[in-house]
Amino acid sequence: MVCYPDAGRQGCTLTLEKKRRKKTSFHAIKAAILIQRWFRSYMVRLEMRRRYALSIFQSIEYAEEQAQLQLSSFFTYMLDHFTQPSETDPDMNSHFSPSASDSSIPGSDLTMAEYERTIEVPNSYYGPRLCFPLTTADTDAILQAFKHQQQLHARYVLQLLHETRKVLQQMPNISHLSTSYAKEITICGDLHGKLDDLLLIFYKNGLPSEENPYVFNGDFVDRGKNSIEILIILFAFLLVYPNHLHLNRGNHEDYIMNLRYGFTKEVMKKYRSYGKKILHLLQDVYSWLPLATIIDSKVLILHGGISDTTDLNLLNLFQRNKLKSVLKPLKSNTETNSEPPQGVSCVEVGSHPKEVNKCLSGQDILIKEGTRSSSASSGRRQDRRDVTDVNKHRNLLPDRTSSSPLLEVQCPKSTINTPCTSPELTTKAWKQVVDILWSDPVHQKGCIPNKYRGGGCYFGPDVTARLLKKYNLKMLIRSHECKQEGYEISHNGKVITIFSASNYYAEGSNRGAYIKLNPDLIPRFVQYQVSKSTRKQTLHQRVTAIELSALKCLREKLYTRRSELIAAFRQYDPNYTGRISPSEWASAVESVLCLALPWRTLRSRLVHLARDGSVEYLSSFDDLEIKLPIKEVQPSLVETLCRYKADLEIIFNMIDRDNSGLISIDEFRQTWKLFNLHLRINVDDDSIDKLAHSIDVNKDGSIDFNEFLEAFHVVHKFENRYSQ
Repeated sequence: MVCYPDAGRQGCTLTLEKKRRKKTSFHAIKAAILIQRWFRSYMVRLEMRRRYALSIFQSIEYAEEQAQLQLSSFFTYMLDHFTQPSETDPDMNSHFSPSASDSSIPGSDLTMAEYERTIEVPNSYYGPRLCFPLTTADTDAILQAFKHQQQLHARYVLQLLHETRKVLQQMPNISHLSTSYAKEITICGDLHGKLDDLLLIFYKNGLPSEENPYVFNGDFVDRGKNSIEILIILFAFLLVYPNHLHLNRGNHEDYIMNLRYGFTKEVMKKYRSYGKKILHLLQDVYSWLPLATIIDSKVLILHGGISDTTDLNLLNLFQRNKLKSVLKPLKSNTETNSEPPQGVSCVEVGSHPKEVNKCLSGQDILIKEGTRSSSASSGRRQDRRDVTDVNKHRNLLPDRTSSSPLLEVQCPKSTINTPCTSPELTTKAWKQVVDILWSDPVHQKGCIPNKYRGGGCYFGPDVTARLLKKYNLKMLIRSHECKQEGYEISHNGKVITIFSASNYYAEGSNRGAYIKLNPDLIPRFVQYQVSKSTRKQTLHQRVTAIELSALKCLREKLYTRRSELIAAFRQYDPNYTGRISPSEWASAVESVLCLALPWRTLRSRLVHLARDGSVEYLSSFDDLEIKLPIKEVQPSLVETLCRYKADLEIIFNMIDRDNSGLISIDEFRQTWKLFNLHLRINVDDDSIDKLAHSIDVNKDGSIDFNEFLEAFHVVHKFENRYSQ
């Protein structure tokens, strides 16, 4: 730099200062860009971790639902073939009838006056005392009681269900609503027993009223610990505002689903001697829930989705109360030789119950030659490989032909035909209901069976466009899937998924959301998250907690299939080196678990890697073990017990007619023989007999199956190993 004499010292100093500022500014901008790049990269990595954690949870959830549907087919077959008296075991039939469907339960279908006369409310009861017809004072009392963790007395619960059924019986299969600028409609998705979410929605959005109408889109129960409270609140508001609170049926409003996912156990625990009556009445209430709602003749709201055969006119036509459980489709009374469901082909079709009983009691085995597959898991793997095969359709069961009175409904004006009479439930109608309760949207065109869930279908944007055009609709709003932000828009803005249960899989795993809709039909989303422990955590801590929870579930899944996984690994390791390549490890794991997860990405969190990059596959199980509550139990049997614990619990609960939690040793043996027939588990009778006698501690011939099953669980030896 040159400083001229006439410029003076001050001019030279100013020039140097400008240079320094310019240089400093350049470095500051460069540093800001680098920090921004690092932060974006950091946020992307966190987002990837959160997304794959959500994928793990979702894949395990869908695999369980697939297992549930397979088990339901098994029960349907068994119930169908144990309807005649058995000469060898007269009590056999009673063991395999769902307790919720027993029409002989005393006190389950009384009048309001009979409930008051037969069920006494003691003076020691400090909860809400309801007077019917209900008023807003009653709903306020219920809300306050539940906020303080009080319980509504069984008499009022039964009376509430009784009145709710009467209101629902007057409603059509598809409800029709209209909006106004002064009266926006709020649409909520799955709640799944999460009372805090429902209370937060009411706090943010206001209670249901004539000026504040709501639509709740199914799946009110299961998984969460306050399902019965949510039902009571929703049904109470329905009785007070029958024209301004609307409920759609979800796939979990089904007594067979409730057996597996916790609602049945919750009701029996909270209401004990009256639990059976409540469940029986609820089964009927479920069947009367409307299937869909249409707003302003333009917006279709249903729980799951649609298929390429969805017919809204047909859905609005049949008597929906005939469908007590979507998982147990009705069958013709005249049919005697029905095909068995998948997994039960080992029993000869058309066998008389007496012969089947012989088979189960070990006196005679009726096995078709050449029909036994290698394992149940191989069948499930084939199902997953066939997910893109459009030509393979779901098996349909024949329809029921019994007569019933026609249901009179009022016919609203709409582009959808709404006949004033409803015919019998047909197989076609049953399939339509399965599709609208179980289906999911995908980006690819077309419609294929949803074999990841085991029911419904995957429908593409072309299927959505055709249905909306056919019925002059603008938009489809559905629920059924957990979304990270509480909602998702797909199919070019024509399909919206709304999910209202925040923290669904784990604390911090997802937000909840609801939709506000006015006559413009432009949805406005409101998001929220019930936060307790996560409120003070950083984003990194929250994502880490979700990730660890997901990996914990996945490791348990791996360990319960230990034997099959080791066999699959050793196909790539004939020399027993204990090492295989990452791609071989990923292929082996997917072939057994069929979860469609990015195993190569996950391998560093699930196994140890050798210096040469190979996978030490036995390290998958280092962090886990199964505590043996009974020393006599063989390790292979322990693994089987852990793997099928949820399924066995359902069977035991169905056998336990008095809900005592106890079953006899003979019932325990019979359960295993039925289960062996269904899944073809290689467990010999001697092992089961030894197990049964060893768990009968006091030798009274009874087994506490809840305590027994709870004892078999996977233990994480190094819980905090990956938390650093």
